[in-house]
Amino acid sequence: MIPELHDGVAGARALPPTVVSSSFEPNLTRTGRVDAPAFPEGATAMSDAFITCSNLSFSWPDDTPVLDDLSFTVGAGRTGLVAPNGAGKTTLLKLIAGEYRPTAGTVAVNGVLGYLPQNLPLVGEPTVAEVLGIAPMIQALAAIEAGDADEEHFTTIGNDWDIEERTRAQLDRVGLGPLSFDQRLATLSGGQIVSLGLVAQLLKEPDVLLLDEPTNNLDVAARRRLYDVLADWTGCLLLVSHDRALLDRMDRIAELDRHELRVFGGNHTEYEAAVRAAREVAEKNVRNAEQEVKREKREMQQARERSARRASNAARNLKSAGLPRIVAGAMKRGAQESAGRANETHAARVGEAKARLDEAGRALREEPQLALELPQTQVPAGRTVFSGDGLQTDFAGRQMFAEQGLDLTIRGPERIALTGANGVGKSTLLRMIHGDLASSGPAINRAEGRVAYLSQRLDLLDPERSVVENLAAAAPGMSDAQRLNLLARFLFRGDRVHLAVGALSGGERLRATLCCVLFAEPAPQLLLLDEPTNNLDLVSVARLESALVAYQGAFVVVSHDERFLAEIGVTRWLRLSEGRLEEIARPDGV
Repeated sequence: MIPELHDGVAGARALPPTVVSSSFEPNLTRTGRVDAPAFPEGATAMSDAFITCSNLSFSWPDDTPVLDDLSFTVGAGRTGLVAPNGAGKTTLLKLIAGEYRPTAGTVAVNGVLGYLPQNLPLVGEPTVAEVLGIAPMIQALAAIEAGDADEEHFTTIGNDWDIEERTRAQLDRVGLGPLSFDQRLATLSGGQIVSLGLVAQLLKEPDVLLLDEPTNNLDVAARRRLYDVLADWTGCLLLVSHDRALLDRMDRIAELDRHELRVFGGNHTEYEAAVRAAREVAEKNVRNAEQEVKREKREMQQARERSARRASNAARNLKSAGLPRIVAGAMKRGAQESAGRANETHAARVGEAKARLDEAGRALREEPQLALELPQTQVPAGRTVFSGDGLQTDFAGRQMFAEQGLDLTIRGPERIALTGANGVGKSTLLRMIHGDLASSGPAINRAEGRVAYLSQRLDLLDPERSVVENLAAAAPGMSDAQRLNLLARFLFRGDRVHLAVGALSGGERLRATLCCVLFAEPAPQLLLLDEPTNNLDLVSVARLESALVAYQGAFVVVSHDERFLAEIGVTRWLRLSEGRLEEIARPDGV
């Protein structure tokens, strides 16, 4: 059962962080009476659909805060929501959708709500019609066409006599036209499932649409179809994504932190320019504040030295002047009090300068990078780390690849990008290279050394164990001090090393997995990565790029993020199409 939004009851407990529904049905529709907001320059109000959050707070059951007294309104138009992993983007969407209840505050949605979550089921027995929520209507239509005039069938259909035509139109729109309504979810690729989830929401004809990483697993063609769908959007769209091309199609960018939602007019490129400009100003302010602190400290020290010299000279003068002791004492106390007041004045000025430095420092955006050296992963040039002849497997009763199978050899520190449309078998091929899926082909050879596989679900680590415990299991020969030092380089410091992996955000889990994989004993000489940028914020993507640049072994990466592939130094491009694997030139734009 999907919980209702909790309106304005302070102290209400948060629901456990579990998915309420694994279907693609909309989670909640709410209406409100809040006026639509003014829009940034260049944006146009296209409907009265909007989302309003008032004094919204949310904490996990262990009282860990996520959002605190957050108030904002998002109106019609396309809004991209950005923030580091773990800042609460997905949590905020779940609160708006009604999957979580706020600890305090209210959420109001004006209009019909559609919500595409980040984590969709990638396997299962439901049919396409069941996933889309139209199975009862399709069955009722078929029964009526067969001559069954039971009144229940007419009730089931209601006004949706054109449901099949409308559904086909939406499936064609996202490139899923050939799918049959009785096709099973288990036969679809991850990208096809994401597109199917989008169709399920579009069929609701929502006024407000929430999308959480909607380009995950989508190939280039599917991404472009999604861009076209959203280009025609006239309602209120709130979208979380790391896809820079998609974010550049937004009307505005909203930056989330625990207490505030800051809105920047324009697309992501313009947002980045604004952030860079703000950072330059902040860096200048920090430099100026640092100089001010040094100057005030220097002036305070000079004032103390002058005061000490005056006191010493005054003592000698008083002694030589032969003044009565009581008069000399009064003059000495007066000089000391004057020096004390001057010292307090300078100390106050130093304190004020330090306060300005602290304020300037808080305005400076820190984006720590991973600085890695991975000599143990080095593979000599020309060494064969994998070879497979006639790679083949059965999937859903048919051969996955062409009759003769696939031939693949990986030598030395090759950096291979494996491309191809959704559903052609890229993930299947990675699993065969890794060895957790057998090949019916004649021969497979793997060189000595580890082959590490990072699946789309980042499920390599034990979710019940902490980050440091997982690293200890991967590298038992490493000392405790070495592990803590290494985890600090992967930005896990203090109590963060003791967090259970299952409680980490997507970006944190990626960093933990990379740490355990890259520094495992023995170090991997072949790394397989399946859509590694899924669910990552842009800072985390940059950190992943840094790690892969430092990696000195061979890797095969499946990704549709062209900019990411351009940054990691791909040296060989392979395309899987119609069951065949072919070498291709570096694609344009990469």
